[in-house]
Amino acid sequence: MYNWSVDTAELKKDKNKYAIWRLEQMVNFGLNGGKLNRRQLKKYWPFLNLDAKRKKFLSMLLGFKNK
Repeated sequence: MYNWSVDTAELKKDKNKYAIWRLEQMVNFGLNGGKLNRRQLKKYWPFLNLDAKRKKFLSMLLGFKNK
Protein backbone atom coordinates (compact mmCIF):
# COMPACT_ATOMS: atom_id res chain seq x y z
CA MET A 1 0.00 0.00 0.00
CA TYR A 2 1.48 3.30 -1.10
CA ASN A 3 0.00 6.54 0.15
CA TRP A 4 2.00 9.70 -0.31
CA SER A 5 -0.80 12.14 0.58
CA VAL A 6 -0.87 11.27 4.29
CA ASP A 7 1.87 11.95 6.84
CA THR A 8 2.04 8.45 8.31
CA ALA A 9 4.74 9.45 10.81
CA GLU A 10 2.32 11.96 12.33
CA LEU A 11 -0.59 9.52 12.13
CA LYS A 12 1.39 6.78 13.93
CA LYS A 13 1.48 8.94 17.05
CA ASP A 14 -2.13 7.92 17.72
CA LYS A 15 -2.27 4.12 17.53
CA ASN A 16 -6.05 3.91 17.16
CA LYS A 17 -6.30 6.46 14.36
CA TYR A 18 -3.42 4.83 12.50
CA ALA A 19 -4.94 1.34 12.84
CA ILE A 20 -8.32 2.55 11.57
CA TRP A 21 -6.74 4.46 8.67
CA ARG A 22 -4.56 1.49 7.70
CA LEU A 23 -7.46 -0.98 7.77
CA GLU A 24 -9.61 1.34 5.66
CA GLN A 25 -6.78 1.75 3.15
CA MET A 26 -6.20 -1.99 2.92
CA VAL A 27 -9.90 -2.79 2.42
CA ASN A 28 -10.56 0.03 -0.03
CA PHE A 29 -7.37 -0.03 -2.10
CA GLY A 30 -5.99 -3.55 -1.79
CA LEU A 31 -3.71 -5.49 0.47
CA ASN A 32 -0.60 -5.27 -1.73
CA GLY A 33 0.54 -8.72 -0.64
CA GLY A 34 -0.34 -8.19 3.01
CA LYS A 35 -3.01 -9.72 5.18
CA LEU A 36 -5.75 -8.21 7.30
CA ASN A 37 -5.41 -8.80 11.01
CA ARG A 38 -8.74 -10.35 12.02
CA ARG A 39 -8.38 -9.31 15.68
CA GLN A 40 -7.68 -5.70 14.71
CA LEU A 41 -10.46 -5.73 12.16
CA LYS A 42 -12.93 -6.95 14.78
CA LYS A 43 -11.73 -4.37 17.34
CA TYR A 44 -12.11 -1.40 14.99
CA TRP A 45 -15.07 -2.68 12.95
CA PRO A 46 -17.62 -0.12 14.27
CA PHE A 47 -15.22 2.74 13.52
CA LEU A 48 -14.30 1.84 9.95
CA ASN A 49 -15.62 4.19 7.30
CA LEU A 50 -16.31 1.81 4.41
CA ASP A 51 -18.81 1.66 1.59
CA ALA A 52 -22.05 0.23 3.06
CA LYS A 53 -22.31 -2.63 0.58
CA ARG A 54 -18.64 -3.56 0.98
CA LYS A 55 -18.95 -3.48 4.77
CA LYS A 56 -22.06 -5.66 4.66
CA PHE A 57 -20.35 -8.18 2.37
CA LEU A 58 -17.23 -8.30 4.56
CA SER A 59 -19.32 -8.70 7.71
CA MET A 60 -21.05 -11.69 6.09
CA LEU A 61 -17.72 -13.28 5.16
CA LEU A 62 -16.16 -12.67 8.56
CA GLY A 63 -19.24 -13.31 10.68
CA PHE A 64 -19.27 -9.82 12.22
CA LYS A 65 -22.34 -7.84 13.13
CA ASN A 66 -22.70 -4.88 10.79
CA LYS A 67 -22.91 -1.85 13.08
